[in-house]
Amino acid sequence: MQLFHRHFGEKGNQPIIILHGIFGVSDNWVTYSKRLAQEGFEVFVLDQRNHGQSPRSDVFNYLALTDDLFDFIDEHEIEDPILLGHSMGGKVAMRFALENDQLISKLIVVDISLKAYGPRRQHKSIIKAMKSVDLSKVKSRQEVEEQVSGLIPELRIRQFIMKNLHRKEKDEFEWKIYVPGIEDNLDTLFDGIDTITRFEKPTLFVKGGNSDYILLEDYEQIRYNFPNAEIITIADASHWVHVESPERFYQLTMGFASGEATWYKNYKDDHREESGL
Repeated sequence: MQLFHRHFGEKGNQPIIILHGIFGVSDNWVTYSKRLAQEGFEVFVLDQRNHGQSPRSDVFNYLALTDDLFDFIDEHEIEDPILLGHSMGGKVAMRFALENDQLISKLIVVDISLKAYGPRRQHKSIIKAMKSVDLSKVKSRQEVEEQVSGLIPELRIRQFIMKNLHRKEKDEFEWKIYVPGIEDNLDTLFDGIDTITRFEKPTLFVKGGNSDYILLEDYEQIRYNFPNAEIITIADASHWVHVESPERFYQLTMGFASGEATWYKNYKDDHREESGL
C-alpha cells in the first residue's frame, strides 16, 4: 500500500519517521516536524492506512500496518531512521523495531505499552459521534462540531477529531478516515505484543502524567523487550502528550533524537524512571 506522507528537511540528514495514533493525521505533526527539520533532521510524517490521504482498506491490523511501514522505508530508501509513534503508531513502531532492529537507529514511543488493552469507551464514542452526523445535510464545520459535542464533550479531543473533517466542495464534507474499516477492526488495535525478541538500541518511552496507558506494572515488560529504554513522564499531560505539552515534548524528543548527553536535564520536575543500566 502506497501511503501518503509529508516530507520536511534535507535529504541526507538523519531521518525521522512519525506515525500518528488512531483518528490522527499527518497534519497533526506539521509544526513539530518543521521544527525538527530546522534542527537538521529529515522528517517523514505518514498517514497510516484508513487515515488522512492514504488508501482505505477493510484489512486493518498491526501486521498490515507494520508491513506498510516496511514497504515505505524500502520504497524511499530510508537508512537508519529514528521511529516515533504515538498510541497506535507507537504499537506499530515497537513491532517494527522488534522485528527489524537492523533497519532503525532509535525508537520513541509515546504513551503506549506492549500490553493488550481492554476496549476503550472513548474510541467507540468517537466513532459513534462521527457516524451520527449526516454530512450531506450540514453546511459548515461549526454545525458538525455542534452535532458531535454531545458524544465528544472534551474540547481538546473534539478539535483533534475535527482535523479529520474535509470539505470536498463548497457545501460538501467528508471524514478523511475510513470509519467502517476502523470500526470493524477496532478490537484488534488493543492487541498486545508478546515476544522474547529484544530491541537493544536507544529507546525513549514518553508517558502522560494523567494517562493510564503506561502504568508502573508495565515497566518490567518494557525493560525486558527494550533494555536500553528510558521512561519519562511529562506531568499534567494526558494521552495526547504532544498536544497538551508541545514544548516539553519537543525539547525532550529532539534532545533524545540528537543524542545530547543531557537530553533529559530539564525534566527534573517530572518523573524520570532509570533504565538501571
